[in-house]
Amino acid sequence: MRKGRVTIPTDENFVEGTKEIAELWGADAVRDCDGTHLPKNALEIAEKVYNTYFVVRGDNAWADQHTDELQSVLLTTDYILATEESLAVDLMKGYSCDQLAVNEENPKKYWQVFDRTTGEEIFSWEYVGDGQVRVDGTIPYHEYSVNFFAVNLWDSTQMYNYITNGWNIEKHKVMEPRYEATFAHIKENMRKWCAENKNVNVVRYTTFLYHFFLVFNEKNKEKHVDWFGYLMTASPRAFDAFEKEYGYAIKAEDIISQGTYQSNFINPTKPFLDYMEFTEKYVTKTVRELVDVIHAEGKEAMMFLGDSWIGTEPYGDYFKDMQLDAVVGSVGGGVTVRMLSEIPHVKYREGRFLPYFFPDTFFEGNEENAIAELNKNWVTARRAMMRKPLDRMGFGGYLSLAAKFPKFIERAGQVCDEFRLICDAAGTAKPYSSLTVAVLNAWGKKRSWMCHMVAHELWYQQVYSYQGVYEALSGLGVDVRFISFEDVKAGIDKDIDVIINVGDEGTAFSGGEYWKDEKIVTTLRKWVAEGHGFIGVGDPTAYQKGGRCFVLADVLGVDKEKGFTLSEDKYNIEKKEHFITAEVCGEIDYGEGKKNVYALENTEVLDIVFSDRFKRNVNVGEVMLAANDYAKGRGVYIAGLPYSPQNARLLLRAMYWSCHKEEVMQRVFSSNVFTDCSYYPESGKYAVINNANEVQSTTFYNVNGEKKELTLQAGEIVWLQD
Repeated sequence: MRKGRVTIPTDENFVEGTKEIAELWGADAVRDCDGTHLPKNALEIAEKVYNTYFVVRGDNAWADQHTDELQSVLLTTDYILATEESLAVDLMKGYSCDQLAVNEENPKKYWQVFDRTTGEEIFSWEYVGDGQVRVDGTIPYHEYSVNFFAVNLWDSTQMYNYITNGWNIEKHKVMEPRYEATFAHIKENMRKWCAENKNVNVVRYTTFLYHFFLVFNEKNKEKHVDWFGYLMTASPRAFDAFEKEYGYAIKAEDIISQGTYQSNFINPTKPFLDYMEFTEKYVTKTVRELVDVIHAEGKEAMMFLGDSWIGTEPYGDYFKDMQLDAVVGSVGGGVTVRMLSEIPHVKYREGRFLPYFFPDTFFEGNEENAIAELNKNWVTARRAMMRKPLDRMGFGGYLSLAAKFPKFIERAGQVCDEFRLICDAAGTAKPYSSLTVAVLNAWGKKRSWMCHMVAHELWYQQVYSYQGVYEALSGLGVDVRFISFEDVKAGIDKDIDVIINVGDEGTAFSGGEYWKDEKIVTTLRKWVAEGHGFIGVGDPTAYQKGGRCFVLADVLGVDKEKGFTLSEDKYNIEKKEHFITAEVCGEIDYGEGKKNVYALENTEVLDIVFSDRFKRNVNVGEVMLAANDYAKGRGVYIAGLPYSPQNARLLLRAMYWSCHKEEVMQRVFSSNVFTDCSYYPESGKYAVINNANEVQSTTFYNVNGEKKELTLQAGEIVWLQD
């Protein structure tokens, strides 16, 4: 059995059990879990001892003495219909009064009221107290809303855990570090804590300063969840500091954005980007002071990429200045593995795997389901780790619950061993790749591997058809990067072979108004024409201009009919065989797909869906998959791509075809779609992995194209030497 690279949870009531499982799993680190305490002799259990540290939450003694120095959150009411010339608005309607209370600091300076029917800001309003706003001069049957600040009374994560686990403990208030006295107190607490906790050598910052946007409704159920939301960084004090630094006033509507809260799906405005930068600089500077305290005590500083991560932006310009030692995050699949494993400027990166050791999974009679969840999470994540492995893995929750399931304990130990084997074999060596692929959206590098996320990597009906693209890419043998529209205008890097544009019309991921920019459009057309590939999924390049919806319809070979060109007959409806679909077995899964997409005259239609209501030879069918030659380059259209082994292979073939590299596809390649192959030139090792639950046979091709027949057991990795 190997040892190291594994972190397990423990608590003061499960010391001997922890020692046994640490031995079985080869764990070299222990950590506490929310609501528990580390044993005093934790260093006797493991070399590394992580202790959760809360920077701004949980110090209720200070918070109760400084009630005017609690954090704020920027909120808006629902749209409210006026039926008379005056309107009464209850600000807290729909919000949890356990979590939030109206911040009454200078409403006229910081709040805004809008007529949402006309879009105009309204100034004839008053805050009358007790959470009530009166709007005068309203127009009957217009809708209105109020943007306002609330006080954050209860930390969002603790509130979630409290409700989920039926806790009955003190509720954590949240302090605002922008107040000098509060930050001085925070820093002094950090020094005292370090001195008192000699047995801790890794400080696991589960929270830094500001939580992602998570607020609850009047029934204490989640109301709004945005893992990227900056609403909980906003406060009157922050707004004043922004104006002083940037020379203009940030307004509530710059962040509220008509009730959308400037979500990750919206093209960011300049004021919002400025506010993000402003927050990043403040968070970085403040956290650095705390990290310096940690380092002065000879301890490592680890950040949990979750909970209060807002303002850190690990792919942003300021992250490096915090000088963190490590990052840890939750692993939902291959996408989150790559999101974590590629973070720069830290010594090591750790993934917390599923299932979480909570009572909702670890209860009597549920052992097989717990094992199934572990296997699914591991196999999905493993594809990505073959390309860029994490440095460490771990689990969270209450180890005493998992210990009751001996089969689970055995299987988890096997996973730990396999993880170490991957790390040892892959190491820091860059795996072989014959393609470089860039994902194009409004965020670019700053939100690498974070596309189409809402609440981390949770499933949403509106995004799974797109998120599958990134999940497929996470484990394919290609180099992946993320570029913005501004990057395109500055010039596309010469080593990029294929650009992929994914998303719904009007979103930051498809691009929306960026497609009005002539420079972006012509740069991409020229680049493709010179011999590169462009792949669009969903509503790529969508921005209605006259009779055309897809701005790069000429490149993609398809457009979306919105009724403006119905009078033009469309005859290209015949399905063709193609290199891209050569390995397809059965029907292709496009997820939610797209309607009303049609092929231009010379495009090759690879898949098309017809209505069973009538049959014609013109103006029918919805194109799901198409390929198009464009001068020396090529375009490919896909209606949607949920992750599956077959869809991952389809995307791989589309990428090779689009940039005229079909002939090199069968190098470092495994023919069976349920398998993936990686090659590490530095060590001369190949890894062929079986992602299926059944035995699979495959033809393996090495880097020279020489082939070998292999049989892989369910979930097996076969290692070969060059």
